[in-house]
Amino acid sequence: MAVKSILALVCCIFVMTHVKAQKVTLSGRVRSAEKGEMLPFVNVVLNSEQDSAFVTGTISNEQGRFVLPDIASGNYLLECRSLGYKLVQKPVIAGALSPFLDMGEIRMPEDSRALQEITITGPQTEGVADKLDRKTFNIGRNVSQSGGSVLQALKNLPGVTAGEDGKVLLRGSDKVAILVDGRQTALTGFGSQTSLDNIPASAIERIEIINNPSARYDANGNAGIINIIYKKEKQEGFNGKIGMAAGVGALWVRKENLPDIRPQYRNTLKLNPSVALNYKKKKVNAFFQGDYLHTPTLNKNEFVNRFYDTGDTVRQQTKRNRSTNVITAKTGADWTFDDRNALSVSALFSSEKILDRGDEPFFNADLTRRSRLWQFLEDELKTTATASVSYQHKYAQPGRVLNVGMNYTFHRENEQYFFTNIMPDFMGRDAFKLLSDENVFDLNADYIRPLRYGRLEGGIKLRRRFIPTHMQFFPGLNSPIDSLAGGRADYKETIPAVYGNYVFENKKFELEAGLRVEYINLRYKVNPTHPTYHSDGYTYAKPFPNMRLAYKFDNRNKVSLFYNRRVDRPNEVDIRIFPKYDDAEIIKIGNPALKPQFTSSWEAGYKTTGENGSFYAALYGKQTNGTITRIGTIVPGSTLIYNVFQNAGKSYNTGGELVWQQDLTNWFSLNVNGNIYKTTVNAFSIENLYPVRSIYSAGKQSLTSGSAKASAVLKGKKAELQVVTTYQAPDIVPQGRTGYRFSVDAGAKRQLPKGEVFINATDLFGTLVVRKTVYGDGFHYSSRDYYETQLVRAGYSFKF
Repeated sequence: MAVKSILALVCCIFVMTHVKAQKVTLSGRVRSAEKGEMLPFVNVVLNSEQDSAFVTGTISNEQGRFVLPDIASGNYLLECRSLGYKLVQKPVIAGALSPFLDMGEIRMPEDSRALQEITITGPQTEGVADKLDRKTFNIGRNVSQSGGSVLQALKNLPGVTAGEDGKVLLRGSDKVAILVDGRQTALTGFGSQTSLDNIPASAIERIEIINNPSARYDANGNAGIINIIYKKEKQEGFNGKIGMAAGVGALWVRKENLPDIRPQYRNTLKLNPSVALNYKKKKVNAFFQGDYLHTPTLNKNEFVNRFYDTGDTVRQQTKRNRSTNVITAKTGADWTFDDRNALSVSALFSSEKILDRGDEPFFNADLTRRSRLWQFLEDELKTTATASVSYQHKYAQPGRVLNVGMNYTFHRENEQYFFTNIMPDFMGRDAFKLLSDENVFDLNADYIRPLRYGRLEGGIKLRRRFIPTHMQFFPGLNSPIDSLAGGRADYKETIPAVYGNYVFENKKFELEAGLRVEYINLRYKVNPTHPTYHSDGYTYAKPFPNMRLAYKFDNRNKVSLFYNRRVDRPNEVDIRIFPKYDDAEIIKIGNPALKPQFTSSWEAGYKTTGENGSFYAALYGKQTNGTITRIGTIVPGSTLIYNVFQNAGKSYNTGGELVWQQDLTNWFSLNVNGNIYKTTVNAFSIENLYPVRSIYSAGKQSLTSGSAKASAVLKGKKAELQVVTTYQAPDIVPQGRTGYRFSVDAGAKRQLPKGEVFINATDLFGTLVVRKTVYGDGFHYSSRDYYETQLVRAGYSFKF
């Protein structure tokens, strides 16, 4: 049924954003063939190969160097003419890999002609890049999610699906590295995704999805990379944009509460004012982007039925009314000293205030007896500050650059929980306080040198990361909290890395091959009085290769093969030794003995481009060793479930992806994206140590799943209407499976003389429900989460 549903949805439609075709800069030096001296004032002309029409031209300077910028893709003929020398001609083919190409030295003979061939290629990127390694999307054209968060915008992009706890998945995996302007920051997480739902989409220019990263990127994230690029104008003078978006969610009760708890949030008002300012004068460009996000939501409304082999049944609800207020500001300046040297400085500040008011009742099977009511108030303040400095030196040879950068990130997590534990015969009050300060220093240097048929890249990076954490428990009467599991813990990580990448391209073939070598020394020091865990860590030095080989049948058809090896290191919260009690009877805790998982991936992709659209197809597979997942176990004689991160052995993922985009008319565009994959988890056995030692073993599991997105866009002269349909088939997890998900979003916008107005709605029919079934030794449970998914937004933006 899952496969049939996916195939059916492939008949529906989704619109993919167009990005501008990249231009190529061609450079070289002209030298006398006999004397070897550089030749100044040589006429260098680029003509069309088809009809010899003039395209562009220049003359060589006193050092014999010439530069021809902004060359579009196509076939050309390069001519060099100079008094006293014979005409030199070179065929030129514009291709896809390098924005700068060095033709090297062109020798002009005094007495003979030389004909040599040189190849250049310029990309044509429409959603899926010509290299087939990434997809690029303009957030401003995602009408159905205007005025929302980055997480909401990502959910509507091809190949991206929504997971649990505010995470996104690429091809069924949440092991995605999230970058901001090409860098990892604590704002979105260094080892795992965080806070994507609290970054306003209004601050973002575009998003890149990179399924097969090169060696230039950090090796973490086996599913790939999502690069979030902030807005930054570069127009001369003073300009900017002011916007205001508002919305309302939780329009009605999707599922009634269990008896005797506080009401769910209803008619939640959302606000998102934003401002972007830019000033550019001669060599200086200064910018500022500020956003405020006020989003009260019914963040969780999960109904769980737990069944035990003893015959016990527990029915529970976790309702979490959340109020979130986020202030985000980014500012900086670019200073171009001269034609070869530039300095950029930027800073980002984010303050995220979260108040969660939750109720969690526990009943017997027929709801006639309540065994517990767990109420909680979470008061959390997350503060993030980043500072970046980057210097760029351009050599005389165009495209040959050296980039040096330094980045510092500070992220404070100040969290307080207050619990009221209402039992049949008493009431207790408990609390805990967590303070965590994350500090990250990055230093990197990257060098790029264009070659005659490609380029060389190389670089180094050093990261120092340390996170002191302090947990204090304040138990009340007959407290269920493990107060001895508090105390201090220190996380320290050092990662030096070096990489090299080689790119080659001629008329028919493309090759990109790279190697990144990373060394890591991680130490996690815990409170010596902790009842279960002890200090731990790991060290390794490993290579992470990547390769891409492509064959071009012609200018419109290309096939590519990819291979890369990547790693997913446990984040600090994955190994954190403190139990988390936002669910009183399904308790989460980290594991300091957790080790990295390593993944080898391959992909074969084909792209064909037509007059008004494109079609992309890919087959892919990956094998993961040491798969990281949560495993739930119970303590004998208790109904409490403890979910602990573990390495579950080997897992496999194989599948196929289709992306079809077509402008059928000048007013109607279609796009279809479909993914079908099979996930297999080998048999494994693990040992949970907390709160007492227990062994869990599972047999081999396998399931075919997938996702499909379809959308239609109707375009008028000044208006646009978009409808998006998303389907996620049931999927496998090491102890069970997740259920299907289905939703429909829609939006419209209209251009005004100096701005635009929009309106949109998410989950129009209220069909989006998170379903999950988990099987453990001695128990199993099923859950459905009816959290807030339906939302209507409207907004206006003004440009000046």
